Amino acid sequence: MLDTLAFYFEYPFVRYALIVGVLIALCSSLLGVTLVLKRFSFIGDGLSHVAFGAMAISAVVGLADDMVLVLPITVICAVLLLWTGQNAKIKGDAAVAMISVGALAIGYLLMNLFSTSTNVSGDVCSTLFGSTSILTLKQSEVILCIVLSVIVVILFVFFYNRIFAVTFDENFSKAIGTKVNSFNLLIAIIIAVIIVLAMNLVGSLLVSALIIFPALSAMRIFKSFFSVTVCSAVLSIICSVSGILISILYGTPVGSTIVAIDIVVFLLCSLIGKIGGRA
Repeated sequence: MLDTLAFYFEYPFVRYALIVGVLIALCSSLLGVTLVLKRFSFIGDGLSHVAFGAMAISAVVGLADDMVLVLPITVICAVLLLWTGQNAKIKGDAAVAMISVGALAIGYLLMNLFSTSTNVSGDVCSTLFGSTSILTLKQSEVILCIVLSVIVVILFVFFYNRIFAVTFDENFSKAIGTKVNSFNLLIAIIIAVIIVLAMNLVGSLLVSALIIFPALSAMRIFKSFFSVTVCSAVLSIICSVSGILISILYGTPVGSTIVAIDIVVFLLCSLIGKIGGRA
C-alpha cells in the first residue's frame, strides 16, 4: 500500500487534491463550530443547493470557469438568507427551505431544458454527490483555493474574539458595542465561500456534512470553544486526507468516502466521550 501511495504521489493531480482537501477541511471546520452553536447548521445545506443552481446556470451559459458565477450568487443568497431570517414575516428555517429548494429545482430544470451533455443524469449525480473533479484540478484552481482559504483563516483568527462573543450571546455583544449584524453577515459570507470551494470535493448534498460532523465529533470530547475548534480542525483534516487516499487506492467516490469516515469518527468520539464521562 505504501509503495502504491508513493507511486501516486509522483503525479501532480494527487498532490493538488490533497492540498485542496486539507484547506477545505480546515476552513469548513473553523466555522462549523459556530454554525452548530448558533443553530445555523441548516444554512450550509441551503447554500449548497443554491451553489448547485448557480453551477447549472453557468453550465447552460457555457462559462469556462463556473466560479465566476457560482461564488457571487452563493454569497448574495447567503446575505438574503440572513436578511429574510431576521424578517418577522419569513422565519429562518422557512427562508432556507424556500431558497434552497427553489434553487435545486431550477438548477435541475435548466440542466434538462438546456443540456449541453448527453448524460444529464450523470452530471447531476456527480454535482450533487461529488465527482472525480477533485482529482483533475488545474494549478490555477489550486491557487484560487489557497488564496480564498488563507483569507478565510485570517478573517477567523483576526475576528476570533468577536465571533466567539456573537456565537454565545448576541445581546451581550450588542450591549458592549459589537456590530452583531455585521459579524453575522461576515459568517454567512465565509460559509458561502467555503461551500463553493467544497463543491468539487464532496458535492452539494454532502457539503453540510463536511461542516457539521467534525464540530459535533469534537463536542463529544471537549467543552471549551477553543478546544472544540482546534479538535474539529484536526479531525476534519484527518478525515479528508484519509477519504482522498482511500478513494485513490480503491476507486471509491471521494465525497461519500470522506463523509463515511466522518461518521465513523463521530461514533468513536461519542464512545470516547461516554467513557470519559463515566470515568
